[in-house]
Amino acid sequence: MATEITPDLAEQVLAAQPFAQHVGTKITEFAEGTATLVIPIRPELGQQFGYVHGGVLSYAADNAITFAAGSLLGANVLTGGFTITYLRPARGTRLRAHATVTGSTRRQAVVGCQIYAESDDAEAVLCAVAQGNARAVERELG
Repeated sequence: MATEITPDLAEQVLAAQPFAQHVGTKITEFAEGTATLVIPIRPELGQQFGYVHGGVLSYAADNAITFAAGSLLGANVLTGGFTITYLRPARGTRLRAHATVTGSTRRQAVVGCQIYAESDDAEAVLCAVAQGNARAVERELG
């Protein structure tokens, strides 16, 4: 049976993820069919040219996709897979990954995600887009 996921439970699930804590991920939006995650950009998340490493962008897409799907499928979801396209290098003060469910059944959801690099003094830059799916699983949260 699926565990209904509320914004408070979504924050608890995120807080229980050591990697999310490592990169400083926060949920800033969680509603039916959508989720937004924000990650502060800092030097430790960079690659050799000073931009945010692609692995961090992939993590942001993966987690945003799963949280958006979980808003419809319940708390017991895992990513089934996703593809990501990097459009521009990411730099600024924070990443914002916004995911929206485009279609779902009782057990799976297809989700689109846009990842923006933001600064307080500049317009947000779309740096990556992703599409993926998540599936409900028969496992209780640990």
